[in-house]
Amino acid sequence: MTIRRSAAAVGAVAFGLFALSACTKPTPLATVTVGKTSVHTEAACYDNGKSLSTADFTKCLNSTPSETVDVSSGDTVHVGVDPAIADKGWVVVVDQQGASGRLTSTYHTFSPDLVNQFFTDSSTGQQKTKVTLTIVENSGAQSYQGVWHFALQLKG
Repeated sequence: MTIRRSAAAVGAVAFGLFALSACTKPTPLATVTVGKTSVHTEAACYDNGKSLSTADFTKCLNSTPSETVDVSSGDTVHVGVDPAIADKGWVVVVDQQGASGRLTSTYHTFSPDLVNQFFTDSSTGQQKTKVTLTIVENSGAQSYQGVWHFALQLKG
């Protein structure tokens, strides 16, 4: 190998290491699947697995979802999380109301009957056309590590 090639190889390796050091670690992903449609999102709030402050957690709960998935009456909704989320535990909240107990698996499925309940206002009985499904990483004892949001839009 010539000196030029050796120098180029060393330069490429050094540049690659520099580029990798500038990268930030991505947040774990959460996924919602309805039928053949899947949408993924990174966390609205996440601090590398550390507990969020009460103020940050409250602010995150009220943030707007970045991803929307269409849901029809009779659809099943599947929610999946990265193993890093499942290891600590997580809950599903729909429009600020608990929709699951604490989960430790990487996925959870909501039946069509339960999904239909998501779109029914419990106080008026009126049908809603859009709800926010929120995933909260929760290691227990009111310790929250991350928040992920999805909008579920009721079709026709």
